[in-house]
Amino acid sequence: MVFSSHIFLFYFLPVVLLVYYALLGARVSLSWLNLFITIVSYVFYAWFEPWFVILMWVSTLVDFSCGKLISKPGASRSQRLGALYASMIVNLGMLGFFKYYMFFMGGVNRLAELFGAGSNLFNIMNIALPIGISFYTFQTMSYTIDVYRGDAPAVKNLRTFSCFVALFPQLIAGPIIRYNTVAQQLSKRDHTLDKFTSGVAIFILGLAKKIILANAAGQIADGVFAADSPGFLGSWWGILAYHFQIYFDFCGYSDMAVGLGRMLGFEFIKNFNAPYHSRDITDFWRRWHISLSTFIRDYLYIPLGGNRKGVRRTYINLIVAFFLSGLWHGAQMTFVLWGVFHGAMLIWERVRKKESFFARLPKIPSIILTNIVVLFIWVTFRAPDLGQMAQYWASMVGLRGALPSTYLLYSDIFSASSILMMLMIAVFVWQPFQAHEWVKKLDSKRYAVLLGLFFLAIVTMFTQTFNPFLYFQF
Repeated sequence: MVFSSHIFLFYFLPVVLLVYYALLGARVSLSWLNLFITIVSYVFYAWFEPWFVILMWVSTLVDFSCGKLISKPGASRSQRLGALYASMIVNLGMLGFFKYYMFFMGGVNRLAELFGAGSNLFNIMNIALPIGISFYTFQTMSYTIDVYRGDAPAVKNLRTFSCFVALFPQLIAGPIIRYNTVAQQLSKRDHTLDKFTSGVAIFILGLAKKIILANAAGQIADGVFAADSPGFLGSWWGILAYHFQIYFDFCGYSDMAVGLGRMLGFEFIKNFNAPYHSRDITDFWRRWHISLSTFIRDYLYIPLGGNRKGVRRTYINLIVAFFLSGLWHGAQMTFVLWGVFHGAMLIWERVRKKESFFARLPKIPSIILTNIVVLFIWVTFRAPDLGQMAQYWASMVGLRGALPSTYLLYSDIFSASSILMMLMIAVFVWQPFQAHEWVKKLDSKRYAVLLGLFFLAIVTMFTQTFNPFLYFQF
């Protein structure tokens, strides 16, 4: 079940909200409301594949038990450390097996072939990737780490912790919610008309971003990346479309998650802050996928030593952090390179901070240059393999011309409607207003805009067959 589907919008969500507020009106305790959220979240998650819920239960039970042991009065340091390690081994073990088993075994087979052991020495099982596993394992693991550090109190009952893990608004694709940011909300949260209204508003804006903007850009990007040789113009047009698609797809999902959270009384982290307005790559990573970048910073980069152990160690820590960030996104060398390239850019900006080309440029040229760099690196993220990545880059720099058949593609991607749509999307990317700020002052005019956007998004949704969420694969 996805947010941008008629099943969710017209059946699941209305029923959930009606029952939730009926229970709230009957003065049911928050503990029972949390249980209700947990149950409907399991239904939401099981809609994709029922057995996936079992894995989430395992992660939930393990981390709840480890948190109890860590916070147990009189527990020794070795017991607390053992519980922390158990949490990390189970969560990273599940994530590693389901996400990286085939990637690792494929590498073993290729290595064996190099040493003359023949191809396909080991038969590799096909492992289904449980949707959202990268997000909820990080969340439950962050709970155990925070309890060990003393940054969060241990959960007193399994009902509350299960609600934290299973919260359906952000279960599948984030934002990554840390327990210490919602601990108080799980035991006490406000349900006000203003919060509910702003939640509905930001949900509609997120839905419009996804349905109207991301899906339209995605069709152009997919057409170009499927071409054998898109040529110079086609390759730039295609990666620009992907630039727009991945932002509005993921930002739209995050906005919908925040909106749904507010409807249920929660306040989640803002996951994007106009990242394509960035003046350099360092600024980009302060604005893009904020919940992941801060998670990597707080639970990996800083524990490795951050920038406290000298310049050389700082650069190593940055590369390690971004290498693992790339690997977190997927078991492919293209994702690894995406992370390494971003890490290398951050190092370069640190080295050249006072005299870098970015720093000497005025605002608009620096934003344009930053976007060009991000566009080049996005190719590693979108290309299915290293070979196509290299070929696509060759097209972008003019080393591979367009094939005669490519001009049929051009008639579609450079049609008047496609150009007009891309221009409209570009306006929304670089305009100064942001959804989270816009919904703070709702009035009759803005309600009318929201109603129109919701109607347009619904009509568009029913005419589309192309409706993927990119971050579901992670």
